[in-house]
Amino acid sequence: MAENGTDCDQRRIGMIKEQHNGNFTDPSLPCERKRRDREERQNIVLWRQPLITLQYFFLETLINLKEWTIKLWHRRSIVVSFLLLLAVLTAAYYIEGTHQQGPHIASVTLAAYECNSVNFPEPPYPDQIICPDEEGIEGSISLWTIISKVRLEACMWGAGTAIGELPPYFMARAARLSGAEPDDEEYQEFEEMLEHAEAAQDFASRAKLAVQNLVQKVGFFGILACASIPNPLFDLAGITCGHFLVPFWTFFGATLIGKAIIKMHIQAKKPFQEYLEAQRIKLHHKSDNGVPQGENWLSWMFEKLVIVMVCYFILSIINSMAQSYAKRLQQKTYSEEKTK
Repeated sequence: MAENGTDCDQRRIGMIKEQHNGNFTDPSLPCERKRRDREERQNIVLWRQPLITLQYFFLETLINLKEWTIKLWHRRSIVVSFLLLLAVLTAAYYIEGTHQQGPHIASVTLAAYECNSVNFPEPPYPDQIICPDEEGIEGSISLWTIISKVRLEACMWGAGTAIGELPPYFMARAARLSGAEPDDEEYQEFEEMLEHAEAAQDFASRAKLAVQNLVQKVGFFGILACASIPNPLFDLAGITCGHFLVPFWTFFGATLIGKAIIKMHIQAKKPFQEYLEAQRIKLHHKSDNGVPQGENWLSWMFEKLVIVMVCYFILSIINSMAQSYAKRLQQKTYSEEKTK
């Protein structure tokens, strides 16, 4: 804080000198007013001012939609080309007949165990799986044999899930950077918080610092490890990395390699043989006569934790956009005062 006061004094001295020389160009306001306005913006959150926060959020959303519409209109040729490409890919996707790779892989796995072989005739594979005429040897089917049959589909499926993480990544990144300039005091305070990490007292600051340090120390390989291990929490990776401004290629490269290559092979290894066998038995029963299973409390806990994390990120995005609109209003007030 003492350093901030010194910076403010130096800034005032510089402004006085420039004004004395008739060359007053610095539009900055006194540091006290900036600090007061920043504290006012920080109070605009859902649990303190819900109506104002929601109002500012919707207004900021309309402004962003208007700006994005104008930008897209100026780049309409690229947008039209992209939409045409999506239309072609969608048409090919439905003509091919494999609307979901998950059920396709499940059907191949089930048929492999039933036929004791993966030498399905072509055609009509994969639309219809018919066991070969020669009977296979009982127990000759391994998980690697099944992987070799569906490796391409599984890799493309994993690549699709990696691409699916991009929209929340860009959304969270845009929300984090919304209305912020490189020389903004909020960035200066964030840098000071990183420099004085041990002095952080509140839980939110400590959590941000912990994640920031984790990303800085582990980076690519940390994201790669998380993407490679099957877990429901990684569905929030796009939002998390976008919120903490992880570089795009660090995030997407690690996610693509982890999901499309490593995770695909891990999910079919030895520990999942019993699960696949149980699924084979379950698929042979109707839903009302299914095999009774015990309550999976670990899955229930993960589900609730994911819901809590999603709600937290939604609230943080709403608060951030509302504060961005409040900053617009403050800047508009500054401009009106200067013109008087």
